[in-house]
Amino acid sequence: MFDALAERLESAWKKLRGQDKISATNIQEALREVRRALLEADVNLQVVKDFIAGVETKAQGAEVITGIKPDQQFIKIVYDELVEVMGETNVPLAETQKPPTIVLMAGLQGTGKTTATAKLALHLRKLDRSCLLVATDVYRPAAIDQLITLGKQIEVPVFSLGSDADPVEIARQGVAQAQADGINTVIIDTAGRLQIDTDMMAELARIKETVQPHETLLVVDAMTGQEAANLTRTFHEEIGITGAILTKMDGDSRGGAALSVRQISGAPIKFIGVGEKVEALQPFYPDRMASRILGMGDVLTLVEKAQEEIDLADAEKMQEKILTAKFDFTDFLKQLRLLKNMGSLGGILKLIPGMNKLSADQLQQGETQLKRCEAMINSMTSAERKNPDLLASSPSRRRRIASGSGYKETDVSKLVSDFQRMRGLMQQMGQGGFPGMAGMMGGGNPYGGGGRAAAPGWRGYPGGAGSLGGGKKKPKKDKKKKGFGSL
Repeated sequence: MFDALAERLESAWKKLRGQDKISATNIQEALREVRRALLEADVNLQVVKDFIAGVETKAQGAEVITGIKPDQQFIKIVYDELVEVMGETNVPLAETQKPPTIVLMAGLQGTGKTTATAKLALHLRKLDRSCLLVATDVYRPAAIDQLITLGKQIEVPVFSLGSDADPVEIARQGVAQAQADGINTVIIDTAGRLQIDTDMMAELARIKETVQPHETLLVVDAMTGQEAANLTRTFHEEIGITGAILTKMDGDSRGGAALSVRQISGAPIKFIGVGEKVEALQPFYPDRMASRILGMGDVLTLVEKAQEEIDLADAEKMQEKILTAKFDFTDFLKQLRLLKNMGSLGGILKLIPGMNKLSADQLQQGETQLKRCEAMINSMTSAERKNPDLLASSPSRRRRIASGSGYKETDVSKLVSDFQRMRGLMQQMGQGGFPGMAGMMGGGNPYGGGGRAAAPGWRGYPGGAGSLGGGKKKPKKDKKKKGFGSL
């Protein structure tokens, strides 16, 4: 999403490198680069003007702290301004003392409103809030069926009266049903239109007046750029919204919507959609988003993703296996699948500081290597997965696995030898007392040699050295090996 913006901002910092201090003269060129970066990212023009004015005022009045370079100080000023523009703090979804909490979803067609409705319900379920989805979109073909299908997928009930009923009456009866069943939160999916029109606004106004929602969330496609902010403002003036959900934030759009919505509309961004899967919804944190924009990663979001997938009991067992060198291919396969559940490899790596500069080709290479590993492990017998030494001593077994997975025997041999070497290294690291998730983002992996960016995992993922918890440097001879670890 923000790759182009991050690259542009990087060129702005370079304008101040080598300077002794920030001055009215040397800051102008850096500010021009920042202005170009924001305009190219499709940020609203007025937001850009206010942003640049704010940065210039703060930068010229800032005293450079001893030991801090001017370009570093300038980055901090831009970061603070980004956070301020996007809203400063996360604004959580309302929860009333007397349930149900009523959430009204609004938006144009094609923004992913119905899917966002289901995503929000699943997010609330993870917070132990029971939900009921209410289908009031009686106009779009199969809209009700889509919501019912999504409801079954996430195990959340859907209230519907069919496509011939009045949307206002559907909403009213849906809320009444939730009250009778003791449901915590009702999420009402309303009809979208191809454009804002009086009929659409009038129907939304009637539904809102009838059910008196605690939250009115506008679902906005981030790929519409600065128009997203204008759309949010229009809905806010006509209906009165309490927040926005930006969808398609994982796409190749330029990101201007995220920087414009709060400033132009006055409504906070509450959630962002970061993928097509129903799990791909995240609360919006301005400080974390600013960190991503500036290429600093987002470790807090990464940790939260991990916590959602990791079972603490399994983590303890995995740690014990590491310490005793009993980590096997079954464990590795389990970690690969855990990684998949967290999202795309590229999306995960960009949450880690310093990983934002990996190219698309490098990320693709990493995805390919992980798929190769999985294919070869899937061709192993249960006994071979549990005891990798069987493969080390049996060429016939390696040939059979190569044939079954579609790769060469040399590929299987490399996987086995690298895995055994890494297992020994992991044992040494574990006994050295590395804290926390010592295996996260290691310097090597079972398939491919050492390097800076191995596949992520947790304490126990075969990618140990150079992890967030610390690690030993790989021998120089390993750096020449190709593979995902050489990224």
